[in-house]
Amino acid sequence: MDMRPPEAPYYLAGGNEVALFEQCHARQLAVMLKGPTGCGKTRFVEYMAWKLGRPLITIACHDDLSASDLIGRFLIGHEGTLWQDGPLTRAVRSGAICYLDEIVEARQDTVVVLHPLTDHRRILPIDKTGEVLAAAPGFQLVVSYNPGYQRMLKDMKPSTRQRFVALDFDFPPPERECDIVQREGGIERAQAHALVTLAQRLRTLQERGLAEVPSTRLLIAAARLIGSGIPVREACNSAIIAPLSDDGPLLGAMRDLLDATLI
Repeated sequence: MDMRPPEAPYYLAGGNEVALFEQCHARQLAVMLKGPTGCGKTRFVEYMAWKLGRPLITIACHDDLSASDLIGRFLIGHEGTLWQDGPLTRAVRSGAICYLDEIVEARQDTVVVLHPLTDHRRILPIDKTGEVLAAAPGFQLVVSYNPGYQRMLKDMKPSTRQRFVALDFDFPPPERECDIVQREGGIERAQAHALVTLAQRLRTLQERGLAEVPSTRLLIAAARLIGSGIPVREACNSAIIAPLSDDGPLLGAMRDLLDATLI
């Protein structure tokens, strides 16, 4: 049975990442996607799940994510105590692609439960029930993270990193980014070009202390506002510049670049 939605998620490949992912899936290899925020990692996973005809279970990682949140827990109900599978266990049972977004945000004691699924064993021990669950055919573990956020206490251990095949992502070249913004934002080519030009200029401010540069995702948000009738400057201020910083001088520099771009 084909589990794909009728229409493919829009994804414009930037290299050989589609073929690499397909080979990893066929050979039961776990995959790590590395790249800045908003550069298309999540959309890529959605597209590959569609292309491979596999269900996709996505988990947003955070500091409070526990092993029980992934694997499952006992719940007390009217009929007594019942076991409820967590999202990782559901993916293992059903042969889904399990995508852990921003894996470094999770605690290390949570991440280690993934280890038996990333080597030849492909098993998930469930200590609370005593079950050792073998991954169903089609199961694949995919994680993502933003190397720009790496810190001493927010990084993957080498013992974890080396269990994954790494695919590097970055913002698309200008012409391809224009294609994406025009298609996803529903605006004219000239407007998409102006947004991409602005992003290219704003990204140079990283050397001046801008922690996060504008992502393709932010450009699409601005494009959708423009397409709905919001004036271009207002859309850019609200969707691109304001989310990036609260620092007065940096905001002033970004607005100067906005004015220079829209002349």
